[in-house]
Amino acid sequence: MSSVLGLRGATTLDVDERDHLVERVQTLLGEMLGRNGIDHDDLISIIFTATDDVHSCFPALAAREMGLGDVPLLCARELDIDGGTPLCVRILVHFSSELRRSEVRHVYLEGARGLRDDLPQ
Repeated sequence: MSSVLGLRGATTLDVDERDHLVERVQTLLGEMLGRNGIDHDDLISIIFTATDDVHSCFPALAAREMGLGDVPLLCARELDIDGGTPLCVRILVHFSSELRRSEVRHVYLEGARGLRDDLPQ
């Protein structure tokens, strides 16, 4: 029986430049989908958040350029918390799968690796 599951991921940028952001977000999304065996048709929606210091483009642009333009995509601002990780893009993917929640492999790359070390990767 298929369930709707959530998959978390995050990455950081070295600089706030469009091409760099697109590359990092595409790498992250590719890892998230690949590690969990998620096909395009399994996707329900994707939510992106970015910290206040990211201005170069919408992270959803990276997904559209990967061919995910028919998937509902939403961008939002991450909370501006003292001591938070700068230049950070987070992703929440909703997908349909036979996996159990405990089998989902979340992905944290670059400077975001330590954000959720309690989750299996």
